[in-house]
Amino acid sequence: MLPDRAFFDLLADAAAKETLPRFRVGADVVNKEAAGFDPVTEGDRNAETAIRALIERHFPDHGILGEEHGSVGLDREYVWVIDPIDGTRAFISGVPVWGTLIGLYRNGDAVMGLIDQPFTKERYFADGKVSHYAGPDGKKVLSTRACNNLSDAIMFTTSPHLFKDSGKTRFETVQDKVRLFRYGVDCYAYALLAAGHVDLVVECGLKPYDVGGLIPVIEQAGGIITTWDGGSAENGGEIIAAGSRAVYDQAMAILKA
Repeated sequence: MLPDRAFFDLLADAAAKETLPRFRVGADVVNKEAAGFDPVTEGDRNAETAIRALIERHFPDHGILGEEHGSVGLDREYVWVIDPIDGTRAFISGVPVWGTLIGLYRNGDAVMGLIDQPFTKERYFADGKVSHYAGPDGKKVLSTRACNNLSDAIMFTTSPHLFKDSGKTRFETVQDKVRLFRYGVDCYAYALLAAGHVDLVVECGLKPYDVGGLIPVIEQAGGIITTWDGGSAENGGEIIAAGSRAVYDQAMAILKA
């Protein structure tokens, strides 16, 4: 049995109770990466704990893949994919573009998903068929926008400094062809794409929990999300998301080269 929207809302609300009180109050930050900076906060850990507890209570036969507390039952039919705070760097910097990502996979395919930004009170939800938005400006069904040419597109990426070697060259070639490019909004870029405000997101080095909640929201709004070689996005990696087939094809002609 698939969960309903009310259960996803329950998960998001439980996470928000752990993240919001810790936002813009000087979060206690731990660095997870000895050779770099990969921050985690008490908000990350506690939010994932709260989400997992509800899943384990209501859907004990489902697996869970989480960023902070490991994985269980990844071979099960249904697996939840959790990123309690996507954009922890934004979170600790006081920038409201982070979000909680909750995805549900069935036999490896993302079928339902949620992007929640509790500070701005915006929630993007894919119910298995359609993507929905609820926020301060009301409720609506989401739809990506038509864009026929890469030269007319608005593109986002988290940071251009993450790309290396030939990937950097290919990314920059795409960037040179779009009308407008912006950096640094993490999962919020994908929400904006699903809502029809931007046309293209190009990323690298993503983990499954970075995309699990995003994939259904984009696809069920009419968009496309894959790896740079055209494969499934569910396992992360080098990711492209586009609002239209035309922009996707034109960008992929460069990224696959």
